[in-house]
Amino acid sequence: MFITVTADWVYEKKNDSQIDIAIFDTRFDLNDPTYGLKTFKKDHIVGAHYLDLNKDLSGDVQVHGGSHPLPDPEKFAMNVGEKGVGNDTIVVVYDEGNGMFAARAWWVFKYLGHTQVYVLEDGIKGWKQSGYETTDKLTEPTPRTFTPNVHEEEISHMEEVKEKVSQNEAVLFDSRAHDRYVGNVEPMYAKAGHIPGAKNYFWQDVLHEDGTWKNEALLQEHFKDFDKDEEIIVSCGSGVSACPNIIGLKKAGFTNVKLYPGSFSDWISYKENKVETKVE
Repeated sequence: MFITVTADWVYEKKNDSQIDIAIFDTRFDLNDPTYGLKTFKKDHIVGAHYLDLNKDLSGDVQVHGGSHPLPDPEKFAMNVGEKGVGNDTIVVVYDEGNGMFAARAWWVFKYLGHTQVYVLEDGIKGWKQSGYETTDKLTEPTPRTFTPNVHEEEISHMEEVKEKVSQNEAVLFDSRAHDRYVGNVEPMYAKAGHIPGAKNYFWQDVLHEDGTWKNEALLQEHFKDFDKDEEIIVSCGSGVSACPNIIGLKKAGFTNVKLYPGSFSDWISYKENKVETKVE
């Protein structure tokens, strides 16, 4: 599936006056929420605008819904519309390399019905390595109207996850690192472990050791234990690092892939929900 694009592809499109394109920088640091915007202001792809994980790509945190709930569709649409996105605009998102934040942005756009959204392979690092220009100057956008078309079939909420996994009607992925999955460590939440029945597929395993994307054949090998029509629900801590796994599955040809937006942080917000551990 055509999801990731090269620096050469983006450069060609952004320099064609006949093409309507919007580029978004999504760099972020979960340990320093100010990092992304500060870094963007110092150095970004010419013409790019910034989308913040907490402020733009997530909604307000509540009792349930996880630590990065989905943004309000109308607010998000108005926000990106003011930054130059219409329904026919080509949207390119990037982060530092092939990280989780651009993948989250890609997923949100797709969830809200945007059909032409792509992830820049290797992020701003790859852009610079290709010899293309960056700047610290901000660009004034030309506002457009983006009308969202929410695809509810792309998500699974807690009760559906619980029912489908217990009835073996879907496979649940946990995209976090193995130590967090088994419960050896938990740096972010009050409970450690994973949702009962979840299988651990670390999100960085869709990438090579050097951080570049694996090709279709390698991704098919990575997910070989599953049928391409089988329903797979992808989770993580809060619905962010699950998104590279969704891209990997889509690239490998899987057609029935959903996100559990609240993921583990939502699951443990319900006191009655059990948590499995495999401490090693």
